Amino acid sequence: MAIQYNPAGGAGDRAARHHHRDGKNVKSRHISQWIRDFLDRRPARANSLIITIYGDFIAPHGGTVWLGSFIRLVQPLGLNERMVRTSVYRLSQEKWLVSEQLGRKSYYSLTTSGRRRFEHAYRRIYVAPQDTWTGQWQLVLIPGSLGGAARDALRKELAWAGYGALASGILAHPSADTEALLDILQETGAHDKVVAMTAASIGTLTSKPLQELVHECWNLDTLAARYEEFIELFRPVLRTLRAAASLDPEQCFLVQALLMHDFRRALLHDPQLPTQLMPANWSGGVARQLCRDLYRVTWPLAQQHLLSVCETANGPLPPAAPYFHERFGGLATTATGKAVPLD
Repeated sequence: MAIQYNPAGGAGDRAARHHHRDGKNVKSRHISQWIRDFLDRRPARANSLIITIYGDFIAPHGGTVWLGSFIRLVQPLGLNERMVRTSVYRLSQEKWLVSEQLGRKSYYSLTTSGRRRFEHAYRRIYVAPQDTWTGQWQLVLIPGSLGGAARDALRKELAWAGYGALASGILAHPSADTEALLDILQETGAHDKVVAMTAASIGTLTSKPLQELVHECWNLDTLAARYEEFIELFRPVLRTLRAAASLDPEQCFLVQALLMHDFRRALLHDPQLPTQLMPANWSGGVARQLCRDLYRVTWPLAQQHLLSVCETANGPLPPAAPYFHERFGGLATTATGKAVPLD
């Protein structure tokens, strides 16, 4: 079931060189139908999809965009103007976005907290999990004095970061990111209300009791099924794009947006446990490789489409920040901006 990246295919580079025919973009009927079917079967919540696009596409280019151009960008994803305006207002209320009015135009930017929250997601999506584990655990002990909404908010953020409940008031994660944990505690106002510590396993790191504990704390069977669904859904798209003689920039953007949104939704429930604690033939690794391969095929023309549509108060979006090209182990380009296969 493993999906291997084929450098000979070079679809990303081929797309950058051959995306026009007779001066016109050529749209694939197969990809257009796939997008329609995807949106019919899996309609996305507007708020969630907008956050994916802001975090994945807009953030590397400064994080600010004119709302009118953003509406044009996401309209083919089934989000009309009313839906977008309602959603960005709600996201502003939730401190994800902040707006600025210049003349008759509204510009929306990621807030500082919104950027920080996406940076947590960024590390989980684009940086491969460590293959080795020393047996160290991160523990968060929540005292009974922290109750109500504050306790619920903290547990929600920790669960999103992959922490599992060992017992009432005790959440744990093997090999979790200490910096991310400290950010979560600071952001939720719990840094001086809970006890955070590290612990170490004594003895073998693959014992039967440890495996049983993992299955009690994390629902890996459901997650595996979710990853398998992701694989079956996106594998045909990768084959189609690799086989295409030319690719369309807008279709590359739409496929990449749906790809990252769906992968992000699966990853939200993935604790990203060390390999020693995972079942054999774990589908999460296959899904990550497929996501990486498809991202590398689509990103050059997806970026071209993004820059052709979106505007800021100073004109086009600025170039992507250097960290953008570090995604999935590196997105190399030539001096002309064309993609270079890395594997």
